[in-house]
Amino acid sequence: MLKGKVYLIPNIIAENTQDAVIPQQVGVILKDIGYFLAEDVRNARRYLSSLRIYESIASLRFEVLDKDTPGESLADLMKPVFAGQNIGILSESGCPGIADPGALAVKYAHAQGIQVIPLVGPSSILLALMASGMNGQRFAFHGYLPIEQKEAIQVLKQLERESKSKNQTQIFIETPYRNNSLMKILLQTLQDDTLLCVALGVNSKDEDIKTRSVRSWKSDVPGYPKTPAVFLFLAG
Repeated sequence: MLKGKVYLIPNIIAENTQDAVIPQQVGVILKDIGYFLAEDVRNARRYLSSLRIYESIASLRFEVLDKDTPGESLADLMKPVFAGQNIGILSESGCPGIADPGALAVKYAHAQGIQVIPLVGPSSILLALMASGMNGQRFAFHGYLPIEQKEAIQVLKQLERESKSKNQTQIFIETPYRNNSLMKILLQTLQDDTLLCVALGVNSKDEDIKTRSVRSWKSDVPGYPKTPAVFLFLAG
């Protein structure tokens, strides 16, 4: 029997935006998928229901794939694909495999000769880079900075040196409740002429994306709500 395929299903990154940002092609493909791997099954069900594709969400099968999923469990999670069934991998937000545990299943699929098909959808990381005005030909995404302040400062100084020497945009994210504390560290650590972009609530009705020099930010430091944000900087 032919193997099924693994589809990487994009999710929304802001509430109630599915009609605007999820392409029609995704809905067409989803109609033929009844088995999903997702970080949070409840949220995955809610998202698929909002797309109004299935007559009954209850008929769909879900298994958890998150950062705590052991590698040895992937063989069981991926069993349906060897029986010819297509599998959908859902991220909690945005695109699977980008700052997302879906990469674990994708890696396994490639090792087993299973076709992987990424579908178009929103990525806050790429959208923030597009809107930042920074170098889009040479950039690096670093995920989360260390929580401990001293270590975070050391990492930022190193990334700033790399940014200047390579003309490279540095990109990272933070837990929403730490937005303000991170901004404080950034302004204390980065050089005044370094460009800093804060992309807040990307794709949402309250989207706010601004790029200014660190010097300019220091003269007017905003207070940020507990909203998902992407931070980018480019040293001059």
